[in-house]
Amino acid sequence: LKCDLNDPMSGFFMIRTDIVRQLAPSLSAIGFKILLDLLTASPRPLRFAELPYTFRTRTEGESKLDHVVALEYLIALYDRMFGRIVPVRFAMFSAIGVLGVGVHMGVLTALYLGLGASFLAGEVGATLAALTVNFFLNNALTYRDRRLKGWRQLLDGWVSFAVICAVGAIANVGVAAFLHEARDGAWAASALVGVLVGAVWNYALSSKFTWGRY
Repeated sequence: LKCDLNDPMSGFFMIRTDIVRQLAPSLSAIGFKILLDLLTASPRPLRFAELPYTFRTRTEGESKLDHVVALEYLIALYDRMFGRIVPVRFAMFSAIGVLGVGVHMGVLTALYLGLGASFLAGEVGATLAALTVNFFLNNALTYRDRRLKGWRQLLDGWVSFAVICAVGAIANVGVAAFLHEARDGAWAASALVGVLVGAVWNYALSSKFTWGRY
């Protein structure tokens, strides 16, 4: 934050209309607390006055604070710090993709080494498991504002996500193989470029066709 505010996430606040209108085009609309968005969007520190209050034990209703709200707070800060370099959705999509690699290897190890399945069967099971985990995590976190609900939406979304990722995998392998041959054995760099191409493909196409937005 550009000012020494104790708590931008709770309580009531008032702000001048002209300031809101000035900052509105720069708001990220991430998270539920617009005050944090306003403070981080301002190019200069805003003057403020705080009136403290004391929380008492809740007797009615439920708190909105949960792990998703906490995550959105971190996402909002990331967006202000690095969002112009790597968009926050792509960063989350990629992070979940890395987690999917761990799921893939874990399931493959369990099926191939633990249960004695063939390598091909293990690969198929691991791929489906990783793809499913990635789909549901992206649905819950990356695209929370466009979350698919109900078994029909989820099934259609999973199928479209699977098709997109399958094409992305082909693009990944194709680009990596081409670069490996063209660069005469630079396997690591070729593989990384292939992974990047596949990730961008999966993100762009699933954003548009699975969750209906960029």
